[in-house]
Amino acid sequence: MNAEFDYTVMQHRAYELRQEATERRRVREAVKAGRPERRHRSVFARLRDV
Repeated sequence: MNAEFDYTVMQHRAYELRQEATERRRVREAVKAGRPERRHRSVFARLRDV
């Protein structure tokens, strides 16, 4: 393959990896943000998780 083409392909792959990392970070933050809402569970649910 051509060196310029290889470089372009690597740039594109790096861009895709950054996009995937950003998406995973957003998902993790959304999951973390949702956890405090669960603190209003019933006493039985709390005991079951212990």
